[in-house]
Amino acid sequence: MTDNKKFDTIGLSRRKMLAGLGAVGVASAGAGLGTTAYFNDTESFDGNTLTAGQLDLLVDWQQTYDFGEGRQFVSAHPDHDGDGEQSIEIDGEVSKYSDFPDETDEDSNGANLPVLTCDNIPPLSEADFGTDPVTGEEMETLVQLTDVKPGDSGEITFSLHLCDNPGYIWMQAGNVSEDGGAGTEPEMLVDPDNLGDLGDAIQATLWYDEDCDNVYDPAEPVDIMLTLDFSGSMLYEEYGGLVSEDDITVGGTTYTETTKIDLVELGTRQFVSYLQSQGSDVQVGVAYFDGEGSDDSVPRTGILQGLTSDLSVVDAQLTDLRQKLADVVTGSSPSSPGDGDGDPDPFANASGIATGTYIGEGVDDAQAELDANGRSGVEYRNIVLSDGESFNGTGSTSFSSPTGAAADARAASPNPATNVYTINVDGSASTLQAMAGAAGGPGGDPAFFNDVSDPLNIPTVFGNLAAQTAQEKKIMEDSLGNVLAALADGNGVPLDGNRSTPYDELGDDPDNGNRDPFRGDGVMHCVALEWELPIGVGNEIQGDTLAFDLGFYTEQARHNDGAGPSLSA
Repeated sequence: MTDNKKFDTIGLSRRKMLAGLGAVGVASAGAGLGTTAYFNDTESFDGNTLTAGQLDLLVDWQQTYDFGEGRQFVSAHPDHDGDGEQSIEIDGEVSKYSDFPDETDEDSNGANLPVLTCDNIPPLSEADFGTDPVTGEEMETLVQLTDVKPGDSGEITFSLHLCDNPGYIWMQAGNVSEDGGAGTEPEMLVDPDNLGDLGDAIQATLWYDEDCDNVYDPAEPVDIMLTLDFSGSMLYEEYGGLVSEDDITVGGTTYTETTKIDLVELGTRQFVSYLQSQGSDVQVGVAYFDGEGSDDSVPRTGILQGLTSDLSVVDAQLTDLRQKLADVVTGSSPSSPGDGDGDPDPFANASGIATGTYIGEGVDDAQAELDANGRSGVEYRNIVLSDGESFNGTGSTSFSSPTGAAADARAASPNPATNVYTINVDGSASTLQAMAGAAGGPGGDPAFFNDVSDPLNIPTVFGNLAAQTAQEKKIMEDSLGNVLAALADGNGVPLDGNRSTPYDELGDDPDNGNRDPFRGDGVMHCVALEWELPIGVGNEIQGDTLAFDLGFYTEQARHNDGAGPSLSA
């Protein structure tokens, strides 16, 4: 690791400790768990020929609290009207957390706002920490609850947006302290030393909240189609398929240059491998689409692999996508992937390939496969990747509307109603963004759209989508005291920018090769902390306080290996 780091820190400070006074009932405890914030951004050398790059970590959140009356909004950022529910007004239109409910999960209120970006998240200096819903006291920090009782619980989902440059992120804690508070008679009978017992008593879970809905989600059965662009621009240098002249190894094969389709193979095979490693209840299939040549009577689209629960079969079909794409693009008619008659050399003359990109036909093929072979009573997803705008080829047929095909899929025409996720790879984003949306809903949903300006980020996108498919990954489940101890140890807990890689945040080294940096394009990643004071806890916690600092630290990925800053002796 070099000394030339660019770093950004968001500190979430306790600022004060609060004791629970006037204990009522079996037990009462106070917790001061709070936040303020500061930034440390990089400098720019204006007026010269050098300008430093930027690394800007932005955080928003939604906090809920259940004190026996169900989950209630406590505080959020941003919160344009101060009611505790995350909301923002953009161009006169208000978006609120509850506008995004998960209708399949009765415990979910919604999700952290996907419309929040590096351009519109307000600074933390403008955060409103709300009021304690029990006492009505104004909260000067993130969590400032002064009358916590057994049976109470709370949760915070933090959304992290890393802007401008890729970087590694750690979650940290510091200044952890406990105090026994005033020794009441009931407490002294069971805790004569009046120790601070709250950290050990509170149970906590720290996890990646992939859908940002403040609720831990186990795995659910799902049928998935991967609908992939097999046009020449994904492989051939002549059409922009070459990403770099750096080596890339995919499934044991090393190429001396990197193309878009190599990165798709790497990402999709990683996607399938992760689902297999998690024992996910899934069926996966693969559709493809190209264009149409002057001698073609139908577009070059089809099913590469039908839906199957045997993921090793899917992995085999996703192997050597260079050749399979070349068979479609430059092979003789009929253009069948896998027949081996195409030229997979990225530098080959591909001037005679088909024109057009028939995204809509690819979506139609995938939807027909879900209709024919999808299971009943499961969730359905179609993940569509393309690097271009759909347009008509030189053959005898007219392409179908990609937005119309996606709308039909979402509306179960034909069945089933399908969630459409889209990935735009440095192409025209408007069409793919309009296609993206939930089953039964409209298109244009930013939560279902991935805009990838750098093709090297394709594997990370598929990794994040895999993590959203499997059960959400728990980083730690223990007492809150032990969770805080892990966050306060060394540089804190290293977070993984690609959860589909086999990385152990607590056991593996921060510079382990399976830990990926976070992309610097502002894509939302959510980390959640849930706590509960079990109903069986007794008088030993009366009046106890627990206080700590929380923070997130990031350093640029370039010139760093993820090991983090050196610790002083």
